[in-house]
Amino acid sequence: MIGTPEQDAFINEQRWAVVTTLRRDGTPTNSVVFYAREGDEIFFSTAAGRLKAKTVRKDPRIAITILDEGAPFRFLTLEGKATIQTESIVPGHVAVNKAMRRADFTPPEGFEERLNKDGRLLIRLKPERVSGVVNRG
Repeated sequence: MIGTPEQDAFINEQRWAVVTTLRRDGTPTNSVVFYAREGDEIFFSTAAGRLKAKTVRKDPRIAITILDEGAPFRFLTLEGKATIQTESIVPGHVAVNKAMRRADFTPPEGFEERLNKDGRLLIRLKPERVSGVVNRG
């Protein structure tokens, strides 16, 4: 469990999040992602050369704000230190695709090769702090 039962239910209902990482000078940078959940971690996909991966390598502190997709506009922010997964990434990418589509996803032929060619990786967070409003409405 990541938070309270209500917070966990909210995490499981949603699929969009805003990821905040820190640049070298300490200023924040944000990016919108689809995420998936596995146990008490959430994770998302990016490419090795993207700013999200570069900033997490330099400073693993991260905040991920999960957004409600409509009224009453609930949100939940998860904070902690991220890890980067570069090995055995296919199951995670399948999970992100399922969450994004809200449907089953069968990887197409050559899926793993395409992930490797694109330099894809997963950024994972096991939250140390959870805050937000999930009981509106």
